[in-house]
Amino acid sequence: MKYEIVGTTMPMVTITLSLGEVVQCQAGAMKWMDSDVDMKTKMQGGLGGLVKRSMMGESGFLNNYEARVDGARIAFGHTFPGKIMPVRVDEVDMICQKRSFLCSELSVELDIAFQKRLGTGFFGGEGFVMQRLRGSGMAFVEIDGEVIEMELAVGQSIKVETGAVAMFQESVNMDIQMVKGIGNMLFGGEGLFLTTLTGPGKVWLQTMSIQSLAREVYPYLPSAKSK
Repeated sequence: MKYEIVGTTMPMVTITLSLGEVVQCQAGAMKWMDSDVDMKTKMQGGLGGLVKRSMMGESGFLNNYEARVDGARIAFGHTFPGKIMPVRVDEVDMICQKRSFLCSELSVELDIAFQKRLGTGFFGGEGFVMQRLRGSGMAFVEIDGEVIEMELAVGQSIKVETGAVAMFQESVNMDIQMVKGIGNMLFGGEGLFLTTLTGPGKVWLQTMSIQSLAREVYPYLPSAKSK
């Protein structure tokens, strides 16, 4: 599989397939394709798979696109302002925020990941349900805003704004800690909790989650009273 990511605020990934090669994506992610690409919509995993994908904020169905010739092209686009990140899924599973999966090779499995800690589920910004990418192969993930990639050593920790965690390797431990100090809680502007990520492993942070963007835009939206 060869690919090229183009664009800035609303990027698109164009994938060039070999004969018989298949790429899977969420329903509605495809933007254009050559006429030599066949499309099949499947409910992979049966009813259980449909329920899992719905809980992850995705469509219950996956689309499969298969090339009938060498060099057939297909393109997938971002659904909100941000970046498309290519990720090699291999020995370590990847844990992603909900609705971030864009497309992948068939050898990559999209599954559900539950937050094991009660506090992390309630206050971690993503709730109890996240996405898990397992198997092997190339996948493409949507990240809100700009992306910062960091490699954490064994025992190394960083504190992150809730909602800024886009993706991390399963080897990274995610926890929630309360902000210390009454003044910091009331006037610090960071809320009551921060997310703590502890290595080893890679983490991908996002500068503006879609939830934060919605909160910033909401006060400027016309209300029914103003009409």
